[in-house]
Amino acid sequence: MSEGHEKSLTTGEIASCAKQASFSLAASTGEARSAALIAVADALEAAREMIFAANREDIACAEQDGIAAPVLKRLRFDESKLADVCAGLRALAQMEDPIGHEQLRTELADGLVLSRIACPIGVVGVIFESRPDALVQIAGLCLKSGNAVLLKGGREAMRSNQALFAVLKAASEAAGMPAGWAGLLTTREEVGEMLAMDEYIDLIIPRGSNAFVRYIMDNSRIPVLGHSDGVCHVYLDAQCDAQMAARVTVDAKIQYPAACNALETLLVHKDAAQHALPIVAAALHVAGVRIRADARAQALIPGIPCEAAEEADWSAEYLDHVIAIHVVDSLEEAIAHINRYGSHHTDCIITEDEQAANRFFALVDSAGVYHNCSTRFADGFRYGFGAEVGISTGKIHARGPMGLEGLCSYKYILRGHGDIVADFAGKKRAFTHKKLL
Repeated sequence: MSEGHEKSLTTGEIASCAKQASFSLAASTGEARSAALIAVADALEAAREMIFAANREDIACAEQDGIAAPVLKRLRFDESKLADVCAGLRALAQMEDPIGHEQLRTELADGLVLSRIACPIGVVGVIFESRPDALVQIAGLCLKSGNAVLLKGGREAMRSNQALFAVLKAASEAAGMPAGWAGLLTTREEVGEMLAMDEYIDLIIPRGSNAFVRYIMDNSRIPVLGHSDGVCHVYLDAQCDAQMAARVTVDAKIQYPAACNALETLLVHKDAAQHALPIVAAALHVAGVRIRADARAQALIPGIPCEAAEEADWSAEYLDHVIAIHVVDSLEEAIAHINRYGSHHTDCIITEDEQAANRFFALVDSAGVYHNCSTRFADGFRYGFGAEVGISTGKIHARGPMGLEGLCSYKYILRGHGDIVADFAGKKRAFTHKKLL
């Protein structure tokens, strides 16, 4: 299928092609899918100048439109981003094939064996932010896991996405992947059409705000796995090490502030506020972070510029060099604050008290709950999942960074020798239910 022909297809035709391709893709070998990933990486490197030119056009238009700095940073696709996505594709190619993995084997009766086998979900529709590298990561994960995919990126990255998709599609299909396994949507109207295509699409993954995810859920019969806001917390417990707290907090906030796993609110136990907060706040200030603090916190850092925090700050996802600071009276108050204002993404406790850490683990209702380490570790690549298609803040099917395992379902395989239920109902045979795996 040529690029020009693809552009002439309707959304329904693109989805129908993906559905048909999904059956062949599910039956393909892991070796073939891995070879296609390597072919895509090679092709992207060969087409670097064309891709960079498209991205420069997107950047110029975004700057002309006054796009916010965090979005502009995500939009940029340069040599570093190209190197990252190509390394990611090659790492994916080396990972174990998730399809066909036997998860369970049980002898139901003599000669009658039940297995549960991992299989692809089918066709996945992913709506993602203006990050061209996300298109490659998502498509790569879907290909490795045997899923067909419909991709819809942010309009600011349209030219970059079209350039990347053209290379990805041509290289993967030339390497033997079924035509139409990946489709690119470019307009808002196509998203609305996609939401109605439950006969073709098995799962939709929207990445964006809570309001956006809720809109998708409310307007589709297709199962939705939401990747929403990242309102992440670091809590400095009564028994925290101030220097460790400063190191972890600064990394969580500024290592990449536009990411959904970046720190947004710092909670400080009243018994740690005197000795730890001045050190941590000073480190944040030196790192160029603007502070919004409650009255108790402000009183403890008189030499550091800060603004008065408002109620809206506790649920804000800044995605920038801004942080909210709130002093709490107890571990329980910190946990309650996180569960109320957080987005159930990733939250961390800094403490030398193992009992406090274990209580934090048990009661914080988030996909990632950390002890003495940066929230920026919440990432599919860093978890060893081979990147991620999104970070699920829900609890059904997949939670946290959604990598290859999260893109798999399973089927039951039953092998017999002419077995019939009547023999068991008539007491001629008995179930053994012997676990074999």
